[in-house]
Amino acid sequence: MNRTIDRRRFLKGAAALTAGAATLPALQGLNLLGAGGRAYAAPGAGGYGPIAPVKDLRDGVERIALPKGFHYRSFSVSGDTMSDDNLVPLAPDGMASFVMPNGTVRLVRNHEDRNGPGGGSTGGDEATKYDLLGGGGTTTLVIDPASREMIRDFISLNGTIVNCAGGATPWDSWLTCEETNSGIPQGWGAQHGYAFDVPAASDITVPAVPLPALGRFAHEAIAVDPNSWIVYETEDSGSTSGFYRFIADTPGDLTSGKLQMLKVSGIDNYDTREDQVVGVALPVEWVDIDEPNPAGQGSEDIYNQGAELGAARFTRLEGCWYGSGSIYFVSTNGGNAGAGQVWQYTPAGAGGSLTLVFESPSDDVLDAPDNLTVSPQGSILLCEDGGGEQYLRAVNPSGEIFDFALILLNEDEWAGATFAVHGPSLNPNHVTLFVNLFGVSRFSDLVPDRRGMTLAIWGPWSKGAL
Repeated sequence: MNRTIDRRRFLKGAAALTAGAATLPALQGLNLLGAGGRAYAAPGAGGYGPIAPVKDLRDGVERIALPKGFHYRSFSVSGDTMSDDNLVPLAPDGMASFVMPNGTVRLVRNHEDRNGPGGGSTGGDEATKYDLLGGGGTTTLVIDPASREMIRDFISLNGTIVNCAGGATPWDSWLTCEETNSGIPQGWGAQHGYAFDVPAASDITVPAVPLPALGRFAHEAIAVDPNSWIVYETEDSGSTSGFYRFIADTPGDLTSGKLQMLKVSGIDNYDTREDQVVGVALPVEWVDIDEPNPAGQGSEDIYNQGAELGAARFTRLEGCWYGSGSIYFVSTNGGNAGAGQVWQYTPAGAGGSLTLVFESPSDDVLDAPDNLTVSPQGSILLCEDGGGEQYLRAVNPSGEIFDFALILLNEDEWAGATFAVHGPSLNPNHVTLFVNLFGVSRFSDLVPDRRGMTLAIWGPWSKGAL
């Protein structure tokens, strides 16, 4: 990778979605982006200005580039010893922040360990493991919001595999998801492909209890509507991926309920992957999945149930986040150029609408969007997981796009972006962006400059749109 940062690289970029009430202006801006390249949000109009290398306050290493006035500190690095005497696992991925009653911030963080059976990186008590051979799981980090320094970190779930993303819940927990359908035939001690609930307040490793009612498939991310407590789920299964919702029999109890898959009303098996039009709201309905936990290991069993009833087809669905009454989710390689789409689902009654809010025309505009989050000011922050240099890109409610950060040491992905507001949101000292440098998911790929870690980033947020 060319680590020289120049203005041309700053002005390359991504485009993404908008949030909430500013949908129409943002869609207009995004249409312009798709037609004629990237609109750059200058300082004072959403952006924060050029980015440049910044030293990590932990050790002085220049790991990332940021706008002027921003700082960061890294902690909980893969391979280091945690507070519970376990080693920090590999591949920190999806993550959410929780402001606790005592004022501390807790991060519940996935680990997408892809080592083979019995060879994973997430340790901890065997008594709490779902599968004794599983090396994935979650860690919980306790952060002092004043200093942005870590107080402690520990294994909070273990015995799972390929914990990619998930989502925060209104009952203050993290739903961690396995991005796989592997099981005993592949050498594991149990069937995988489930979601697990991890309470943010837990100070110990919680027993790993699968939630089969949410479906067994290659889970990616989850977003929970805080008004209805309906759980929305994305599937990362190549070109046969669906968008799902789960309506619990008792809100907040995910052990029983109805799993459904999105269908575009009046069109069986609507194909979202190509030839879509930005800004067109498609009416949708939901079809029932009769067997959310089917026998066998077919990776498309859930998808096929929905497809037989006319459900819509997506490709490689990943990040998913609630914001301003809608669920936003990403198709990482969707679109005519295969460079990424951002979709918006807005619930209404028993159905709602599905809108493509952006489709990247090339890798130079947006390169494989993955995790996403909504900022305190209503902008969208996207984690890139493409080829070459990896950026955090942001779009303000007017549809203007800007680069916010760049990884300098390698070309690994960003992951798990989440904002914590630990005081008045207009005070920049009370807002922190936490995000992961993914590193590697297998011991065989591990080298010193590819160790995963978490960053706390802060600065003059009020000068821009985040």
